[in-house]
Amino acid sequence: MTLLRSWREGYALPLATVLLVLLVIWYAAAVWLNAPQVISIVFSDKPDWTLRELVDATWSMERPVLPAPHQVAIELYESVFEQEITSRRSLAYHTLVTASSTVLGFALGIVLGVLLAVGIVHVRTLDRSLLPWIIASQTIPILAIAPMIIVVLGNAGFTGLLPKAIISMYLCFFPVAIGMIKGLRSPDPLQLDLMRTYSASPAQVFWKLHSPASVPFLFASLKVAIGISLVGAIVGELPTGGQEGIGARLLSGSYYGQTVQIWAALVMAALLGMVLVALVGLAERLTLQRMGARP
Repeated sequence: MTLLRSWREGYALPLATVLLVLLVIWYAAAVWLNAPQVISIVFSDKPDWTLRELVDATWSMERPVLPAPHQVAIELYESVFEQEITSRRSLAYHTLVTASSTVLGFALGIVLGVLLAVGIVHVRTLDRSLLPWIIASQTIPILAIAPMIIVVLGNAGFTGLLPKAIISMYLCFFPVAIGMIKGLRSPDPLQLDLMRTYSASPAQVFWKLHSPASVPFLFASLKVAIGISLVGAIVGELPTGGQEGIGARLLSGSYYGQTVQIWAALVMAALLGMVLVALVGLAERLTLQRMGARP
């Protein structure tokens, strides 16, 4: 009873309930969307079909409008565990390629966002002139500028992960900069007066007051930024016409009408995003514990 009570009071039961509801809706939607195609093609010469036959047919189509969850699961298993990780048929290989550009772009976005935030907070001219342009930069659709970035960097001799990482950096530096600005400005004026009373230098005020105060805000922004960085990496893979990455997997699946492959790549991208956010959360807990924060 104690174990059951703890399970109910924890996160397992709500998550399992939501997952079960989503699976039921998914299976029902697969029947609804695939039924017209099954009736017009598969059952065209069989007018006496039953509901059970219709449901089984909609859940086993080779190229369905919406694949059933078990079809996506089978495709995931076969493309991850039954293929060599160095093979381009392996979804794990494509995931590693996308993860590499995501992490590189995320790191570049952290550096750029933190530097911009420090400059904006400490230099009034940058606050008035640069911040509006940073905000305006996020109104430009990434699908419009991604091909231009790829072409320009390609002509300059930069290919591979770097162009995709630049696109990821462009998307993820914004939440980092905004969160860091909020964090650096979060100390109370009384705390600043106390530091001045101790005759602290500007560098000491920054490292001993502003910087520690910004850490919670920074990690909150990093959780958003890592997800956006993944989106940027996938978008950056679409206009290149390359054969590597989850974006390339999605593109090839759309070319050949492999909807099961497309959905498997989408699920893998979602799983990758969850893992990356969880790693950022783990880094946050370890950092805050090291700083003496209560668990």
